[in-house]
Amino acid sequence: MEENISENQNATSKIPHLSRMKPLVQTEQFYTQLDEKHQDYETSAEASTNKSNLVKNTTEKTHICNVCGLVYYSELSLLNHFLVHSNEQNSVCKECGRTFKEKRNLVRHLRVHKSEKLFICDICRKTFIDAASLKSHCQTHSNEKPYACDICSKTFSRRGDLRRHLRIHTKKKPYACEVCNKDFTSLTYLKIHFRNHTKEKPYVCEVCSEAFSVSHNLKRHLRLHTKEKHYVCEVCSKAFSDGWNLKMHLRIHTKEKPYVCDVCSKAFSDGSNLKMHLRIHTKEKPYVCEMCSKAFRDGSNLK
Repeated sequence: MEENISENQNATSKIPHLSRMKPLVQTEQFYTQLDEKHQDYETSAEASTNKSNLVKNTTEKTHICNVCGLVYYSELSLLNHFLVHSNEQNSVCKECGRTFKEKRNLVRHLRVHKSEKLFICDICRKTFIDAASLKSHCQTHSNEKPYACDICSKTFSRRGDLRRHLRIHTKKKPYACEVCNKDFTSLTYLKIHFRNHTKEKPYVCEVCSEAFSVSHNLKRHLRLHTKEKHYVCEVCSKAFSDGWNLKMHLRIHTKEKPYVCDVCSKAFSDGSNLKMHLRIHTKEKPYVCEMCSKAFRDGSNLK
């Protein structure tokens, strides 16, 4: 066993970019690596079409974990694996000494120390590290949408939102997951998808401690505690805790089914139902029972 570990360490030392890496890579460092890897795609239209920059050559295994010796095809897959080792003990903030039971909470807390001056939104109290980010965010609260799509005329409050929307028409998906090779139109969607592999849930409810992988799911969940239902249907007066559920409900009245299957043309009112339907054609069964290994198309069948 010791001999195998020694061989793995020697192999690691021969790879320059791995020999310098620390054994435990924190979640924040992992996503920083992800940002750096894809930063050119936000600024270069030419680069966004070159998917070959994202997908490593999978014919050779050259990335070795110097903690347990496991070998991976790509550096990003190795970084993803390191998260397994990074959640083994309590985490302490070196700035203020505050202790956290889970590293994801420490990562979120560290953002407080990142900037001497935080820029705070007066409407939702969300904080930003620079004025430009705050200004861009504030446009989401206003009704002003100066950026219009030349193809479908849909308008947006931010230029970046329009740029991401245009990829729906161009079919460009420049962001590829190095774990499963699935493609995405934006880096944000790729990051969210990565949490399926890392099992990371950085958004934690302060009331009941339930954790979520995306922030809007936490916001929707919090309304269960506050009992707030500000979104009211003008047709039947039914109230909802968030605008998305109201939007889905309105399709009962309008009979709108905007999500159409490219294979059989069946239409759906909800995108998640279309996604589930597509698995009939692709034979995909992503939900696997840990006890008997039986796979299902729908997660509800796994329960």
